[in-house]
Amino acid sequence: MIPSTKPRSATLAAALVCIALAGVACNGGASPSASGPASSPGASTTAACQTAPSVPDNLAGWGAPATAPAVTPLIIASPGELVCGPNRVLFTMLDASGAPIGAPDRTAKVAFYDLARDPNTPIATIDGTFVWAIESERGIYVANTTFPEAGRYGAEFTTAAGGGSPATIRLTFDVQPSSPVIKVGDHAPASKTPTLADIGGDVTHISTDATPDPAFYQTSVDQALAAHKPFVLIFATPKFCTSAQCGPTLDRIKPYVAKYPTVTFINVEPYKLKLVGGDLQADTDASGQLQTVAATDEWHLFSEPNVFVVNKDGIVTANFELIFSDAELTAALDAIK
Repeated sequence: MIPSTKPRSATLAAALVCIALAGVACNGGASPSASGPASSPGASTTAACQTAPSVPDNLAGWGAPATAPAVTPLIIASPGELVCGPNRVLFTMLDASGAPIGAPDRTAKVAFYDLARDPNTPIATIDGTFVWAIESERGIYVANTTFPEAGRYGAEFTTAAGGGSPATIRLTFDVQPSSPVIKVGDHAPASKTPTLADIGGDVTHISTDATPDPAFYQTSVDQALAAHKPFVLIFATPKFCTSAQCGPTLDRIKPYVAKYPTVTFINVEPYKLKLVGGDLQADTDASGQLQTVAATDEWHLFSEPNVFVVNKDGIVTANFELIFSDAELTAALDAIK
């Protein structure tokens, strides 16, 4: 899917997307596009990012395994979101039936290879940091790394559960020259987002959260930017979330409102909604598809939930797609309060 500056009348990409898993079919066996998304106004780009030479599909050591592995790694990203430069890579582990098996006692190390330059020597080796996406139900690992150029990369995962024997599995994936998604270091778009003042103070008219916090709907993004207020922007819709992660994300952020009184918190429902009999319903298009709101398109989002941290100068200082750890969010808030 290639985002554009025009409003999109389709749902955002589901958060769990397999990227070129070598030799293992997942999500229909779809492989990523070999070309990156075109840049658009406001898009995040990487200066002087070069693209490595192409890599053959049958590169020695990086082809399909002879037998299906008992454990399969899954990189979590929407097409085009892994780009040249710094990246926060999310991944999990699946068992033979496709069920997620990430857990606090399962280790997960990943070595990244720039396959066009040297398919035998990793450019970085990182221990994945485990985070519960949904407590005791869905576990995900975080690895922060930098890809020096666009092109085909390899990832070699080594994982073991509870002190058991480690398994090593490889996959390949594509890194794009740039992405339209707003990134760390970009200026935050001055989006006009709904507030309680717009709807007579009834939070149920702008939020599908079962227990909404009115503090999330006091200030619009453009107002926070104009007032030079540091803020956290959460794109999340508990009722219509494609990843089942939006409600838990909002619930995890709510306690931070009291902890950081100088920071403004803003929740935006990423899809168009309408009131039907006093209940918020999706305002779908003629084919029944969810339609994104203007702010979603202005921030060029592929997925939800998505959390942005913005300082008083309007610069994005952190971005957490899908999940975050308490340590990650606390560090980001401490830096802007």
